[in-house]
Amino acid sequence: MSLDVCFYFQVHQPWRLRRYPFRDVGHRHDYFDREENARILRRVAGKCYLPMNALLLELIQRHRPHFRVSFSITATALEQMAAFAPEVLASFRRLLATGAVELLAETSHHSLAALYSPREFAAQVRHHRAVCRRLLGEPGRVFRNTELIVSDAVAAQVAALGYGGLCLEGADRLFDWRNVAAPYRYAAAPSLVALPRHYRLSDDIAFRFSDRRWAAWPLGVERYADWLQGEAVALPPEANGRGFLGLFMDYETFGEHQWADTGIFDFMRALPGELLKRGGFRFVTPSEALARVPPDAATLALPTPVSWADLERDTSAWDGNAIQRAALAEAFALEPYVRHHHARHANEAAQVLEDWRRLLTSDHAYYMSTKHWSDGDVHQYFSPFESPYDACINYMNVLADLAQRVGAPAPRPV
Repeated sequence: MSLDVCFYFQVHQPWRLRRYPFRDVGHRHDYFDREENARILRRVAGKCYLPMNALLLELIQRHRPHFRVSFSITATALEQMAAFAPEVLASFRRLLATGAVELLAETSHHSLAALYSPREFAAQVRHHRAVCRRLLGEPGRVFRNTELIVSDAVAAQVAALGYGGLCLEGADRLFDWRNVAAPYRYAAAPSLVALPRHYRLSDDIAFRFSDRRWAAWPLGVERYADWLQGEAVALPPEANGRGFLGLFMDYETFGEHQWADTGIFDFMRALPGELLKRGGFRFVTPSEALARVPPDAATLALPTPVSWADLERDTSAWDGNAIQRAALAEAFALEPYVRHHHARHANEAAQVLEDWRRLLTSDHAYYMSTKHWSDGDVHQYFSPFESPYDACINYMNVLADLAQRVGAPAPRPV
């Protein structure tokens, strides 16, 4: 029994809104807090992007040609790197130049367009590819939708765009009686390979690594490698002796969420060598994993969306309450007006389209979540606003101004 191990790291930074009071509607169109976005990007660059990129380059060179990783990097993050920390872009380019790193395709603005507008979804996928090509490199054949949101409808859209694989969350309601490491395809798009995230083993690194209350703390590479070997032993017969283990996590896990003094960098430095020493493990990129999945693999049906967020692993992190649903509906309702404006006002069309797309970034809806307990704590950790209601009021004020710019009716009060 052996396992294909796929590390994929999500890199995303939204364009955060400045405080935008109602008195600014109709008078100011500078919605985004450039100084705050630059400050956060540079902080994360120093704590995560630069040291972790250097570590991965070291591991690729040490274990050549056996160690491989992949990244999903939004266009909003890439453009902030170009503007505020070009040395980070240079370090990513060095990684890609090794040939051991793959870029995944996704929406340019980390949006929920796959759920609201197939036309805008396809446009953002094309835009993301163009930005990657200009700033970093060409994405591969595998798609990663925003927050791993996947459903039958999303899978059909991704397949229609010509991709060969689609990442998804290994949620219990999908894999309760299935092995998450076995090969799968999508029932709604049989040409599309499903690449599931092993959420428990991923979250052991991303969330639990520094938790002193966790029974496995402190986590060492030997124990973690034992857990991975256990997944190989448990593979079902239909896996034909080889499984896929998706270790998907936010890149900011390293140094930003799990600080350097937790030992997270030392853990990652030692893990590839430990797995390769044991044998039975092969590091792969997502595109390499596709070739291992037979055409007659078992299929997954997803009538409702699955994501990697919160305990529910659905879309409730972004549309779980009335203010979130109303804000998203009003934002996507501007689409025909934005496109009409784009066709008639070439001199300002690009900026209006970019402003609208930045407002579609899922983070804005995430800040409006009113969940409680641990999920609510996570939402508040990332939010720059004092409350979900402050986030909503600020967002709706910005939408009101954008509506005026494109000749749309004013958004309805939330």
